[in-house]
Amino acid sequence: MTLDLVFGALADPTRRAIIDRLRDGDLSSGELADPLPISRSAVSQHLKVLESAGLITRSKSAQRRIVSLNVDRLSAATGWLQAAHDEWQQRFDNLDQVLAADQQAETS
Repeated sequence: MTLDLVFGALADPTRRAIIDRLRDGDLSSGELADPLPISRSAVSQHLKVLESAGLITRSKSAQRRIVSLNVDRLSAATGWLQAAHDEWQQRFDNLDQVLAADQQAETS
């Protein structure tokens, strides 16, 4: 279920843009909203989705809401993707070996 929430949150380009901006460090909600072509309330909704998926955390610092990236949650998604990639790469390598053996048998 956790990965479902993570990949669901990352399916939206605006949320991916927010994650990209947070790679360089923590930002306030306003700093995240400024370059985006959507309203601040829409940004707030995107932040809620990212927070529910565990991809970000929000905290208060005086009057500002600071948004931080949760790298551990991204790492979990990356690990799943890497495992799927490795499995498929192994399958393709096995297929290459079978095809090469068949081709060699045909030419012999």
